[in-house]
Amino acid sequence: MTPAIVSAESILQPIPPASKALKAQRLIIVDVRSPSEFAIDHLPNAINLPVLDDQQRHEVGTLYAENAFEAKKLGAALVSNNIAKHLQGPIRSWQRDDRVLVYCWRGGQRSRSLAHVLAQVGLPVQVLEGGYRAYRTALVKGLPELVARFRWRVICGMTGCGKTRLLRALTVQGSQVLDLEALARHKGSLLGLGPGDEQPSQKLFESQLWNTLQTLNPTLPVYVESESRKIGQVQIPEALILAMRASECLDLRANQSHRVQLLLEEYGHFLDNPQELVIQLKKLTTRHGHERVNAWLKKVENQEWDDFVDAILTEHYDPSYINSIERNFPGIKNARVLNLTGITEKDYELLAASLSG
Repeated sequence: MTPAIVSAESILQPIPPASKALKAQRLIIVDVRSPSEFAIDHLPNAINLPVLDDQQRHEVGTLYAENAFEAKKLGAALVSNNIAKHLQGPIRSWQRDDRVLVYCWRGGQRSRSLAHVLAQVGLPVQVLEGGYRAYRTALVKGLPELVARFRWRVICGMTGCGKTRLLRALTVQGSQVLDLEALARHKGSLLGLGPGDEQPSQKLFESQLWNTLQTLNPTLPVYVESESRKIGQVQIPEALILAMRASECLDLRANQSHRVQLLLEEYGHFLDNPQELVIQLKKLTTRHGHERVNAWLKKVENQEWDDFVDAILTEHYDPSYINSIERNFPGIKNARVLNLTGITEKDYELLAASLSG
């Protein structure tokens, strides 16, 4: 068997109805690049079976600058050894009717070396033409068209209203949801990075976004939370942020005491580690001045948590929201108001049920 060549554009297209039967076959996407390359970004659902690890790749590259022939011999030996380990490891569980897509950086020797062996074994193998680089180019080019397929409903609301909780409830009751903060692994504010969390790279965020959008039905609305252009360190692609800002808005509202309670629940890790909260609050000194920030820090020191949350909502988050929402989401002026009577799971379930359709 000879590996087939497929284009990046073809693998980024949704499976047409006539090909739904292919879903019964398992598709195994194999990224043969080094672990560090894979960590930056990779095709959705890909597994990493490097034919050269990071140290080996560096070793071969350094030698290549001195003696190309010796570098190729070394590289071939290392690649062969690594492929043998993969054959004796993860590949042992693969079945005859599994479909395999293999790619590297440019669709060159690294991907073709593994693809050739797999084809000889008898597996149906495809190699991504142009490799990861072609995939990335096609994704960036095609993302605006993909975003334009959908009708967006943007959930707006002051910090502490539980917009993410409403998205979760909508998901449970069957509505289509795009949770950008979940993809970004960040809650979107100065305090938004959870303990032990690490954000994906910009490229990986966009790959995960593309993959999520491909699962959605363009004939049904998609609920999304109002966001600024950046969620932590990752940026929402221009096409998506513009589409969101031009879309229908829903105005989620909760009273102040409920907002305080919700934030204490959502950010409880800061209560357990106040020093980390202090570090983050001090970053706001340039904006709010020493007097105000010191007042917040005093409440944290005294563990006056309700008063602290009330103060930072009133003095920091609410003015920021009011300043930006009407400017960036003009649909808020005619938005349907969603009033919460509580912040329990049931409250959000009832609200989500009222929004179906």
